[in-house]
Formats: sequence, C-alpha cells, structure tokens
Amino acid sequence: MKIDKFKVEDWFNKYEKDALYDLADTCVDSLSLEELLSITGDRQKNLDEVFNRKLNYGDIHGSRRLKQAIASMYQHQNSENITITHGTIGANHLVMLTLIEPDDKVVSIIPTYQQHYSIPKSFGGHVNILYLKEENNWLPDLEELERLVGTDTKIICMNNPNNPTGAVIPEEMLNKIVDIAKKSNAYILCDEVYRGLNHEGNPFTISVADIYDKGISTGSTSKVFSLAGLRLGWIAANEDIITQINNQREYNTISVGILDDFFASLAIENKDKIIKRNIEKIKIGKKILTDWASKEPKVHLVIPQGGTTAFIRYYAPLSSVELCKKLQEETGVMILPGETMEYDKYLRIGYGNNFEQLKTALEIFSQWLSKF
Repeated sequence: MKIDKFKVEDWFNKYEKDALYDLADTCVDSLSLEELLSITGDRQKNLDEVFNRKLNYGDIHGSRRLKQAIASMYQHQNSENITITHGTIGANHLVMLTLIEPDDKVVSIIPTYQQHYSIPKSFGGHVNILYLKEENNWLPDLEELERLVGTDTKIICMNNPNNPTGAVIPEEMLNKIVDIAKKSNAYILCDEVYRGLNHEGNPFTISVADIYDKGISTGSTSKVFSLAGLRLGWIAANEDIITQINNQREYNTISVGILDDFFASLAIENKDKIIKRNIEKIKIGKKILTDWASKEPKVHLVIPQGGTTAFIRYYAPLSSVELCKKLQEETGVMILPGETMEYDKYLRIGYGNNFEQLKTALEIFSQWLSKF
C-alpha cells in the first residue's frame, strides 16, 4: 500500500530538534506525573496502586473504569460505545481501516490532519476536498459541502474544533452537516481531539456521536488533558460501529498500556480541574498572540475559538516552506508552514505553553518579517 508522505510529521522530524523557539507545538503545557497525582487529591493511594500493579496486558478494549470516564464526556454514550486506541492517530486510522474500501467516495474538509485525506486515498477511495476559507471564518460552506457529498458518499472526514484554524463549528451548523450526511447515508468521522478546549462557555462542543447514529467521534488525552506521552485515545460511536472497529482492532492493538489506561482514567475523572487549568493557560497564550497579530502589519489572523492553534496569513514574497526554513535557520524560531496542510501563504502557530518564549519568538519573527 502506497501512501503520501505525512507532511506535518515529516517537518517535525526534520526541524523540531534544532529549534530554539518552538511555535509549532500543539499541546497545552504538559502535565508531569507529580502534577497529575496532585490534581487527583489522593497521591499516595494512587502511587501505591501503580507500584502494586503487575505489568501484564490490560483489558483488551480498555478498562471499564476508563471507558466510563470517557463516556461521561458525552451526552448519550456509555462504556459499550467506547473502544480505546493508541492516541487519536490510532483511532482515526482504525475507523478508516474498518469503513473505507476501494472506490468508496470520501469527502474531507481541509485544512485538517493529513490522515483524513491521505489514508482514504491510499485505500483506493475517491477523495473530494472541501477547502475552508478565511473569509468564512474557517467554517465550512454548507452549499459546497452538500454538492460534494451528493447521494453516494461513504464517509465525511472533519475535525472540530479545527486544527489548524481554531474554528469551532456551532451546534446548528453541525446539525445541518448531519442532515447532509443523511441524504447519502454517509458516516461522519469527526476528529474531536481538541473537544473540551472551547475558549468561552461550555468547553465541550456538541459531539457528532451524540447527534447522529452514524457519527463517529475520536479523541485522546494528548491535547485536552496535556498528557500526549500516554499515547492514549478512543473512539465513540454506536455499538454496531464499535463492534466492526474492534474486529479490525484485534489485528493491530491487543490492548493499550496498563499504566496509560490507569493514568488516563485518573485524568478524565478529574477533567474539570485539568480543563480549567488548560483553558486559563490557553487564554494567556491567545492574548499574547492576538495582541501581536493586531500590531503586526504583515500578518492577518482570524481569532481562534477553540483548541491551541491559529492559522495566520502572512504577507511576504516567500512560500510558507521557504519562509519557515529561512526563519528557523536565521533565528531559531520554528513555525509550521501552511503548505504542510495544503495552504500556502499561511502559518500554523501553537500558543498553549511557554509564554515568555512565545512573546520573544513573536518579536523575533516581526523583526525578521520587516525585511520584506
């Protein structure tokens, strides 16, 4: 099976290790185990449980404790609607491996994580792309989506809140997307890895799994819970879909790590504390970024409403790849070029951690941009 090079991950592999200022990171300031155990309020009891655990295989589809904790983040899911995966990247891959066959029609909303269009293409699917537009505040054009989906689409792939733009699809619009999917009897795979990080109001946007029988939600502990090192994710969907996915899952997962399962359970059971911490941090970084963008004449920013990333248009006579290469070579500032997400003349910036570094790096970037 041939597959396109994963542009974002390839860029990180090449440039992250040499960056002096990393503005490409998409996580909120990661938790240490000490911080996580302090948040739970029963540090010694949890430590004793960890040290007394035998390091055997865990529960095959995830512990009941973990699946119940995950289900609590949805309106209409229970533990039977959940299966545990190796991160959201594993969850998305399993969904596609289960549902997409050669010649299936797939509609993917871009910009997004490259899995959502490169994997279906590698399976022999016919992938149609809906490109989000800055002038629409990075929200999908529903008329264009309806035209692309038609009556013969197998699956619609999207993410909400959006990576890289930070756009959040409102509930009314999400319901209209479901109506479009129903005309084709299509599945909707919604990568909801940033769900829980809406900047205002309820941090949890409505999940597609809660409003559509063929809606499939994927998520993980990486972004919302600042625990990317656990490499733990999940899929939420109706039981028939989960059964189909688990049939595929047996061939590539067995179980996730027993300690990953345990620590993820602790984190999600304490979600209110962790999410409060993380949104407070995001708002600090967002203010730094938006204040900078409002004063920098060579960029334009649609203010993100969720997640940890922003997609910034720049005004300079360089492609985004050329700009980011030169910028890092000359200043040590690492930014992700929009070309890695199929959009030239844009840059993705993460703003969820290391705020002094964020301020300094943006000042350096402005000085560097002033040459053009």
